[in-house]
Amino acid sequence: MVSAQSSNLGKTYSLLMIKSFLIWTFTLAVCLLVVGFPLVVLMATVGCLLSIVLQSVMPVSAVLLVAGGLIMFNVMAVVLAAGVLTLKGVHPSEVKWLSWLHGEADKMQTTVYAACPLTCEIK
Repeated sequence: MVSAQSSNLGKTYSLLMIKSFLIWTFTLAVCLLVVGFPLVVLMATVGCLLSIVLQSVMPVSAVLLVAGGLIMFNVMAVVLAAGVLTLKGVHPSEVKWLSWLHGEADKMQTTVYAACPLTCEIK
């Protein structure tokens, strides 16, 4: 009985870790594409210049090498950051700025009507 419960808890914990890792991977990839768009443009510019420089050294595969390197750098950065956040135990539901991911609405300021200061505080 005890060993069945401990293996069940281990499976549950590993599934939660995998779920957290996948959510972090998705969130960081979306943030890289949306918020990091200027960074992506800068990397594309540097990649174009680098492929032009490397074209004289290895004419056949310079563009493929640079494009593959940039894509691999981005993928590895997202996966590494997601792994670090998962191993530190930070769950996406604990992060304040990820309320859009959970469908939680931000608490906005409530509407105050013109007559409210006169009538709302009457006791």
